Amino acid sequence: MSDNKEKQNMSRDLPTVIADAIRADIASGKLAADQRLPSESELAETHGVSRATVREALKRLAAQSLIRTRRGAAGGAFVHRQSFEEACADMASKATLLIGLNEIDIATACEARFALERGCMRLAAKHRGPEHLDIMRREIARQKDPELSDEAFCASDVAFHRALVDAAGNPVLSWQLAAAVEGIEPLMNMITYRQRDRDAVIGLHEAIADALEARVGSKLEILIDYLRDQTLRTAHAAQGHRLAAPPETPHRRD
Repeated sequence: MSDNKEKQNMSRDLPTVIADAIRADIASGKLAADQRLPSESELAETHGVSRATVREALKRLAAQSLIRTRRGAAGGAFVHRQSFEEACADMASKATLLIGLNEIDIATACEARFALERGCMRLAAKHRGPEHLDIMRREIARQKDPELSDEAFCASDVAFHRALVDAAGNPVLSWQLAAAVEGIEPLMNMITYRQRDRDAVIGLHEAIADALEARVGSKLEILIDYLRDQTLRTAHAAQGHRLAAPPETPHRRD
């Protein structure tokens, strides 16, 4: 019976259909974290497909970190309890790829990035802990190193703002902002780092850290707005510089 049903659905990507059904059960709570999934035989019978099709569907779910497999007598496929740290890394990676492939302009990326971060500032002022300030002060010290490369400065900038966002004490917000802080900001940094004044950035970072330490959320919002405007000006200058630059002359081959 399963072979006939599978033949009737040859026009559909059956592993995807099954993976989507299992994903929906996980999202709805029908399958809870750490719960064992039905066996391959049971899933094949339920969906009317072969075990090979089920196995391919499970591979796709495992690649998305939705399930994990374990061998042995007590083995099988289990719903993976994904951490917020894992989700943040995935969100940042997808944001970088999505923005790059769709050629999002710098103004759009900047608007989104700072609007999201600004929304966290009052919570950050309320909930920040000494560990967040320690990270931010440490990154400021790194940024003052005259030997620090442009790429390392950009990475430090990301770490600084990630700590600022995490200070809000809300893992859901941190996860949502991972795309902005770790996905969008590195792209903005690499566009603007040749044009910006490091001392100005460091001074603004110090003001942000001071306002966070003093728990003044309204001042943090003002500083984030200033940083947004400064970043946009720098980005426009960088883009103008690239447009004004003469085209490269192709190397002549003998």
